[in-house]
Amino acid sequence: MFTGIVTDMGDLVAVETKGEVKTLTIATAYEAAGIDVGASIAHAGVCLTVTSVTAGGPRGTLFTVDAGPETLAITTVGGWTPGQRINLERSLKLGDELGGHMVSGHVDSTARVVSREDLGSTTRFVFEVPEQLARFVAVKGSVGLDGTSLTVNTVEGNTFSCLLIPHTLAVTTWGGVKAGDTVNFEVDLMARYAARLAEFPRA
Repeated sequence: MFTGIVTDMGDLVAVETKGEVKTLTIATAYEAAGIDVGASIAHAGVCLTVTSVTAGGPRGTLFTVDAGPETLAITTVGGWTPGQRINLERSLKLGDELGGHMVSGHVDSTARVVSREDLGSTTRFVFEVPEQLARFVAVKGSVGLDGTSLTVNTVEGNTFSCLLIPHTLAVTTWGGVKAGDTVNFEVDLMARYAARLAEFPRA
């Protein structure tokens, strides 16, 4: 589990295709000694398992993860190339502060950035999501976008907007996101279960 609070921007240094799987090598400022093989790390919101860890590299640590066919099909990972910057978050530990909202790292789809409007103190992004997922998005609710916990400000059909503060733009990859880009989208867990429960008649 994660919170959608990005703790490092990793650099993708290599991509190797092995059949239907892609192995990604990522440079990070995380200490190598603190990453176990088998650990879960969210990569732009996608939970991937660490397969190797090496001290060194351009940021201090290199680690690898594998992305399978399902991940490559429904997220942005399949289009990543060396040089890509990636929002990273380590998995929660008992006692950690829950600063965002509960995020599983199981991305539902991609969202298209319809527009970006820099307003000075904030930046407004408008997103478009698939029709079948729009019902999970509510004003003042939470969404996971590229691994970042964001609050929904407005909703219209299958589009919605979020306001980002300068700090978020500075410490995540959002500073470089523009209209026409695609980002990973995860609906809020509570919204998911509430919608599922509503499908069943009351006893």
